[in-house]
Amino acid sequence: MSEGKSEKSKISIVLVRPKYTGNIGAVARCAMNMDIDEIIVVGQNEYDKEEMARRGTHYTQDMIESIRYVADLETAVAPFHFVVGTTARRGTKLSRRETVTPEEMAEELREVMVNNDVALIFGQEDRGLTNDELKYCDAIVTIPVSERMTSINLSHAVMILCYAIFRTRRRGERRTAGPRYAEVREREAMYADLMDILIAINFINAENPDYWMVALRRFFSRTRLLSRDVQIIRGICRQIGLYGQGKTHDKRLDEQKDDTVRGKENAGECL
Repeated sequence: MSEGKSEKSKISIVLVRPKYTGNIGAVARCAMNMDIDEIIVVGQNEYDKEEMARRGTHYTQDMIESIRYVADLETAVAPFHFVVGTTARRGTKLSRRETVTPEEMAEELREVMVNNDVALIFGQEDRGLTNDELKYCDAIVTIPVSERMTSINLSHAVMILCYAIFRTRRRGERRTAGPRYAEVREREAMYADLMDILIAINFINAENPDYWMVALRRFFSRTRLLSRDVQIIRGICRQIGLYGQGKTHDKRLDEQKDDTVRGKENAGECL
């Protein structure tokens, strides 16, 4: 995302392989209602645009034409600084993460949006987001519903989240500009480095490293990492790797040796 965009362009809706073409059109209508400009669809560009337009009305034609299609979720969220996922599932004990309501999420985003590009991701209509897809998320939202009917139409879920954000942005209160976080692509490169080095030192099981990385992802998700933070962690991983290969040494010891040699030389000159 480029600098200088209007705030409404800082939020994008990401649909992960939606099953029904009409839902994409309905989401486009929700996006326009709530002042959001971009929709990204993960999956093949094989959806019927006429069907989209029927569900979205002719007002959404330009938005439908501008939908971006990408091959996978990691590519879709790579340039974003903050990712919000939606789920109705709690997950296994290890992967379970704290969830928030749409209102709580919108409050957190008020300051996040000042300096960061935000992606709202929604899974397939029948299964939602998987644990592997939720790993990219900085926050996870669960929409409270009646136990009589727990499933929500995709476009309805999009509208609920976008409306909560729309309301907070319209309050007009002065907001403190929060820090600019590391992009998802930076964090994923960091996780790859961490996994490699932790396998190398036998800290995690090489047979199923992604499973063991879940806890680390949860840990770092509670710490809003900046680009500099990511660079430091990756630098530590590189140095550990070099040390293990015997390719690094303590520069301070070298400096002490140099000082000792120079001292002896100077003493010899005095004699």
